Amino acid sequence: MRIQMALVSVFLVLASASARAQATPTLGSSHIVFTFDHPQLQPSHYTISVDETGAGQYASKPGPVSDPTDGVFPTPLDRPILLNDTLRGDLFRYARAHDFFATNCSTTKTTLAFTGNKTLSYTGPDGHGSCTFVWAEDPVLARLVDQLGAVAFTLEEGRRLELEVRHDRLGLDAELASLQDAYKDKRASDLPNIADQLHAIAENEQVMDRVRKRAQALLAQCDSRPKAN
Repeated sequence: MRIQMALVSVFLVLASASARAQATPTLGSSHIVFTFDHPQLQPSHYTISVDETGAGQYASKPGPVSDPTDGVFPTPLDRPILLNDTLRGDLFRYARAHDFFATNCSTTKTTLAFTGNKTLSYTGPDGHGSCTFVWAEDPVLARLVDQLGAVAFTLEEGRRLELEVRHDRLGLDAELASLQDAYKDKRASDLPNIADQLHAIAENEQVMDRVRKRAQALLAQCDSRPKAN
């Protein structure tokens, strides 16, 4: 009898633990995806996916090009990323405060230039939604989109740097100078995601000393290198 009661107790404990586990969302179970499309830009399409840990994925597709002026042909990119805590927190707070993006977020102004179609979507145990726009009505949402664009800019720069190390080392100085300016102007962010590319340049004795110093200066802006997903 005691054995039966003990078995029943164990079963109830396990059932209770299972119920609690099912009721409690696991870390990272909510996701936000940002999608950008503009047929005349490089890249012409990209997505940034992120969960609440900050871990995410970046994927891009190049637009049509026959002969790039700088000699660096665009290529697709698909790689893990780690979004900074501030931007990640702002995105999830905004989504939950605005019906998980299920709002009319596009401005009613019709005279603004086309800057690409943008979509933000949220999926999680607490809800889901999405909105698509060219220009955001809410300045806070517009700021968040600009920050996501800065992340994409950095990742694409990392791809270019990797190609130039192999095929166009003379172009590295101008490329890194451009990245430094963009980072200063906040058009580039989340530099730890391209720390590997910057380290490869900083430690490469076959490139100019000025180039290595630029890479070292950018590395100094990285608080920490991104963790692998």
